[in-house]
Amino acid sequence: MIKLIPHWAVHDEEFWQSIRRRNLWFIKLRYATVVILAIFLITYRTILSIELSSTQVNVLIFITSFILLYNVSLHYFRRFLKHDSNDFNPLHLSIIQMILDLSVLLILIYYSGGVESPLIFFLIFHMIVGSLILPGIIIYSFALVVLISFWGIAVGEYFGILEHHHIEGFIPFPLHQDFNYVLSVNIVFTMVIIITVVLANNIARQLYQKEQQLYSYIEKLNKAEKEKTKYILGLVHEIKSPITALHSYLDLVLQKFLGPLDETVEDKLRRAKRRSDEALELINIVLKVSQMKLMDKISEEEFDLLELLKSVIRKYDQFVNSKFIQINLIDERKVNCRLKGDQFLMLIAFSNLLGNAIKYNYENGKVEIKLYSKEKSCLVEFCDNGPGIPKDEQEKIFEDFFRASNIRKMVTDGAGLGLSFVKEIVEKHNGTITIQSPSRLQEIGKPGACFIVSLPCV
Repeated sequence: MIKLIPHWAVHDEEFWQSIRRRNLWFIKLRYATVVILAIFLITYRTILSIELSSTQVNVLIFITSFILLYNVSLHYFRRFLKHDSNDFNPLHLSIIQMILDLSVLLILIYYSGGVESPLIFFLIFHMIVGSLILPGIIIYSFALVVLISFWGIAVGEYFGILEHHHIEGFIPFPLHQDFNYVLSVNIVFTMVIIITVVLANNIARQLYQKEQQLYSYIEKLNKAEKEKTKYILGLVHEIKSPITALHSYLDLVLQKFLGPLDETVEDKLRRAKRRSDEALELINIVLKVSQMKLMDKISEEEFDLLELLKSVIRKYDQFVNSKFIQINLIDERKVNCRLKGDQFLMLIAFSNLLGNAIKYNYENGKVEIKLYSKEKSCLVEFCDNGPGIPKDEQEKIFEDFFRASNIRKMVTDGAGLGLSFVKEIVEKHNGTITIQSPSRLQEIGKPGACFIVSLPCV
């Protein structure tokens, strides 16, 4: 199999998708061509006042049918092509399309008057598109074959070697044996083809070089990001050591191994221990997240979703009580399916969603967490009756550093990274997350929002 893909584009999904889009665009254009040819066959005599010979009509019918046949075949087989540079791929399909289209066009040009045919402009169009898709050696070969074929038709008709098929009513009299006309058309056509192919291919090559540079820059950025993540891992791990030691000393004192404690002192020490617990939890989160980004993988373990959600709710007991918020956990699953993945990361994701539902809610608000099954997936809804998310901002809510305009007015702190990270965790577990606002808990002046997480069951 001929290798046509540049090495930098072998794993570039956008490159493959652009080739597939162009192939599909040509297929759709070919369907339109079939319709135009069919309309022409029906109306050429009545509307255009053109006379065609029986040979020309038969050729047009055959060509129209042939285009439809191979276009349907290409349309069907294109969906099975893989993005593999070592196998038959969408770029090879582009070459096949060019060969078929140019062959059909040359036949149509011959039977529609040769050098008199207006269809020669479609050859130029194909050369432009081919120059943007195909490598230089391929498109230059196509251009050479097209020029030789066109000159062969013109010269063959001029010397009577090939039969000339004049279209009566289109041009008053045949021009295929007018030396000046034939020579000028061929020279101009040759110059246009050469200039078109060279310019378009140079532009395409420059674009590919820019893409190659961009690809190398992305690789460098990814490498730098990994180095930064390694540095963060090392630094945070060093910070964890003294806090762990402090935590151990506090345990030792609170367990009264060093003697009895004054009640006030003991209370202060317990608060300090709670703070150190929170600090260790944050450090573990940073370590886990950094590890996920660095290794690009997650641990695989089965866990119970209901128990995980209960632990998340317990974590926010004090926060909930301070805002007098009512939390309801509803399990509507018929089968208690288990999930597989990184339980700690899912705990972070659900904590973020529940924390947002509480933090960005009004006092005496409502939060409902509902579990239900759908096909082979388990869905979790986090719904509230808070301020909701404006309709025009819902598509951006999972982007890095984005915060809804109405939320910024309520709470000033926050970096806008929580939901983007939640989305990343959910997608790492082959799940999806969507938003609905207003929510099913909406009240007058309180539209609320629902975040729906769908995860595959084991």
